[in-house]
Amino acid sequence: MHKIVSFGKVILAGAGCGDPELITVKVARYLQEADLVITDRLVSKEILDRYVSPKTPIIYVGKQCKQKGSTPQENINQLLVKYAADKKCIVRLKGGDTAFFSNILDELQTLVEAGIRYEIIPGITAASGASSYAGIPLTARGFATSVRFLTSYNDKVLDEKYWRDLASTPDTLVFYMSSNTLDQLVEKMREYGISNDKKIAVVSQATTPYQQVQIGSFNGYESGLKGKTFISPSLVIIGKVVSLHESFHWFNTHKMDEYYFKPVEDMVQNVLPKQAIC
Repeated sequence: MHKIVSFGKVILAGAGCGDPELITVKVARYLQEADLVITDRLVSKEILDRYVSPKTPIIYVGKQCKQKGSTPQENINQLLVKYAADKKCIVRLKGGDTAFFSNILDELQTLVEAGIRYEIIPGITAASGASSYAGIPLTARGFATSVRFLTSYNDKVLDEKYWRDLASTPDTLVFYMSSNTLDQLVEKMREYGISNDKKIAVVSQATTPYQQVQIGSFNGYESGLKGKTFISPSLVIIGKVVSLHESFHWFNTHKMDEYYFKPVEDMVQNVLPKQAIC
């Protein structure tokens, strides 16, 4: 049993995937009540300006594929413990949903070890936002009956048996944090015999005014998507359902390469050094 210490409470909350109006009512309420907000990079300034009280301090703890300026997870864990000691309500605000590739396990373990009370509030994950705003239902009668959420930031994340299964499945595949390695992903899927007419969508900065949707196929990959650089965050959708975009897209695609979410090196860093954490 872990000793329960007289700390405040940490709210682990999903902010949704971009559009400020996609945040939940519960998270919006907690942001108004918070004594401190600790926020990821993929939470927009619009959300913070709209929902966080002007009197509430905000600490930015951005991450971006281990780029310079990214905040180590250990530092984030230490911040939660330090500030929960003398704050009534800390909101740890994460982009998207808390359950999808959010490193929530590290933070949960830290809170439990320290005896800090916590609550987990879901948000709209990138897969839901990107597919909805691109007019691509992830499951649809006659197209796909199931969907898989994955990441492939390098080709060692998945083993050979799983790659073979992915290449043959009729499931819709949604890859988080994988647009930078899309060329390698496509090569791997081809290696295991994926159908050439299978469609690929890359949705960048989904649900924001700068959303871009780029469509291709395995057959025409070299003349379409190969070698392209996509603005973070970008989500990759592979499957028969991608063909529905042409008929059902409703949200305008932005034509210029502009950042809605600031790159991590441009964020205001306010993370205390390890020795300053009590």
